[in-house]
Formats: sequence, C-alpha cells, structure tokens
Amino acid sequence: MNKLVQHFFLLSVIVFTSFRAFGQKDTILPYELYDDKLVLYTDLGFNSAPSSIIYPFNSTVGKLKLRNNYNALLGLGFSYKWLSFRFSFAIPGASRAKSRYGTSNYYNLGFDFSLKRFFFDIDLQGNNGYAFKNAYKWNDSLNKLKPNIIREDLNTFSFSLNTWHFFNDRFKMQPFRGSTGAYTKDIQSIYLKYTFNVYSIYSDEKSIIPVQLIDSTNTKTISSTVGAVDLGILPGFAYVKRLNDFQIGAMGGFGVVVQSKFYRYGENLRNYIGLAPRYDLKLIAGYNKPKYFVMLITDFDNKSFRFNELIFRQTYYSMRLVGGIRLGVDRDKIKLRRIKIFGQEL
Repeated sequence: MNKLVQHFFLLSVIVFTSFRAFGQKDTILPYELYDDKLVLYTDLGFNSAPSSIIYPFNSTVGKLKLRNNYNALLGLGFSYKWLSFRFSFAIPGASRAKSRYGTSNYYNLGFDFSLKRFFFDIDLQGNNGYAFKNAYKWNDSLNKLKPNIIREDLNTFSFSLNTWHFFNDRFKMQPFRGSTGAYTKDIQSIYLKYTFNVYSIYSDEKSIIPVQLIDSTNTKTISSTVGAVDLGILPGFAYVKRLNDFQIGAMGGFGVVVQSKFYRYGENLRNYIGLAPRYDLKLIAGYNKPKYFVMLITDFDNKSFRFNELIFRQTYYSMRLVGGIRLGVDRDKIKLRRIKIFGQEL
C-alpha cells in the first residue's frame, strides 16, 4: 500500500512538473521595444484638410470643393519611456499658387500613450484659409485664369480622443508605428476603436457658402458655423508584414457614431441628434533597424455631418517621411522580451 502511494505521489509530481514546464514555456514576443531608450527623430511631410459641401444649389451645381494651400512641414521630436513630444513648423513657400488659393495656416498638437491592450491618442488641429475650387463655373466675375474664390476667413477645427483595443495581446501600436519599436515577424489583430470628436467649419465674418449660391428658402445655407460632436465605435483590422528589415503595416476601420450636429446663422443656433458613418485608414512602411529607422506614414480620417440635403464633409490627410535614431542600442546586447503562458513578462 505504501509503495502504491509512493508511485502515485511520484506520478503526480511528474505530471504536475511536466504540465507546469509546458505551461511556462517561454515564447519570444514578435516585436522589440525600445521604450527605455532615447529616440530622436525628424520628419518631413504635409497635412491637408480638404472639405466639401453637397447640396442641390441649382441645376448645374451640386458640390462645392474647398481646398487649403498647405505648406510642407518639418518636424522634430523625441520619445523616452512614457514621454513623447513633437513639434513642427512650416517651410517657407506654398504647395499651390497664392494667386489662386491664397494663404493657409495650420496648427497641430498631439499626445499618445499605451496601457496594456489599449492605445490612447489625443489630437488637436486647425486650418485657416480656404479656396472654393473652380468657382468660375457659377461665378461670372471669375474665369479660368482666376478660377477660385479665396476665403481666408474660413477655418476648420478638429479635436479627437481615440482609443484602440487590440484583441491580440501581442499587437502593440509602438512597434506598428516603428519609432519606439519594431516587429520581428508578421502579425495581425482585430480591434475596436473608441472615438470622441469635436469638429467644425466656420467663418467669423460671413456665411460659409458664397452669396451666389445661398438658398433663401433654407437657413442652413446662410450659416456661418456648422459642426458636430460625436461618439462611437469603429471595428477594424490591423496587419503587419515583416520582410527582413522592411516593415509594412496597415490599419483600417469602419463604424457608426452618435452625433450631435449644429449650425449657426446670425444669433440663431440649431442643434440635432443623429447617426453618421465614420471610417479611417493608416498605412506605414519603411526600413527599421535596432539603431535607426526610416518610415513613411500616412493617415486618412474622414468626418461628415448632414442636415437633410445639405452635407458637409471634412477629410484630414497627412503624409510624413520619418527618420530617427535610438541612442544606447547595442544589437549584440538586445534582450528580447519573453512572455509566459500565465502572462508574466521577463
């Protein structure tokens, strides 16, 4: 009986030890993080915020295109542990002829950080100065040599608070972006993006829509401010492909937001509640080594609100070529982080 108990005890120890060894088997994470290193980078690119107004103004005009005369932007930034900072300034010159598009100004302030499976991003930006493209088609005072109405009193404003929840706990935004980290193998994840936005188009001087196209039967067409506050969830999919030292990533989502939209004309303010579609796209590709990286980053974010037949659309688009170095990184001494099945990270 004692031998039976001993054998049973020995067998239990072997099974338990084997199970524990299997359960705690280390698995190399599919990314390398350098958040404990000082990362310095610079970038060159642009931010554009084209807008449009859709309405049956007359039998020939159903859509107005607003274009800003953006400048190339030079950015400088750094990141270390949880702290990340970047500032940019416009390079002298303009992307389009000032005689046709006038002068535009741009400002942007952003902050982001990670917490477990969540990534948080806060962004504030504004644009001043727009032109109604090809206005000569409905304005007799213009021609093909001077085709646009320049409106330096027009502004767009956007504030966004976004949170991504990745269902794959090994998908992280830092290595996806490529500055404070890099992926070592292919990875994918579905996600939910929780988004809160405040955005508007406004003028401090007169109505947004040119006087030639104002509909006297619709007060919305004489509004000097239109905007919305919305809250919603966008399901999406993210994917990263690693080819030697090259990394390509894409992230896109589509969903619906609950929207409080408003417009102002004179001293009057009207407010409505509704639903609106929302989609966005992010593409990142480049060359990523432990000590340095060069990445091309593009962001596309579409916002819209409508008042029956009158639709306002704002598109925020940016493209940047980012290059940086990571100080204190020695390739032979990089410690790849490992994770155990119980969630303990070494």
